[in-house]
Amino acid sequence: MGEIWTALAIAVAGGVGAAVRHLVDSSVPPRVRSRFPWGIMLVNLSGSLALGLVTGAVLDEPLMSVCAVGFLGGYTTFSTASFDTVRLLRERRIGAALVNGPGMLVACVALAVLGILLARG
Repeated sequence: MGEIWTALAIAVAGGVGAAVRHLVDSSVPPRVRSRFPWGIMLVNLSGSLALGLVTGAVLDEPLMSVCAVGFLGGYTTFSTASFDTVRLLRERRIGAALVNGPGMLVACVALAVLGILLARG
């Protein structure tokens, strides 16, 4: 696959990933979402596990880029998680902010490592 086609495939996959993120996040009931950003937490945790699985799998470089950079790059979101953490801090919900910020970071890295280990068997 040439560089132009790979770039286009990454762009399309990123758009699909962003749409799936929206669907997952919006599937969380509003009453739950207003208390804690569970939808984005679910997106980032599942995306990190998927990234580990993709990284651990034996894929050729263009396919790896389309899956990891494109789809999972569009699916997961650091900026929304950061915004949610700041929002929780402004609401003086320190415990929730710690779970959402540093807690999610630690959990995401752990799930990515687990995904790599699972993919490599």
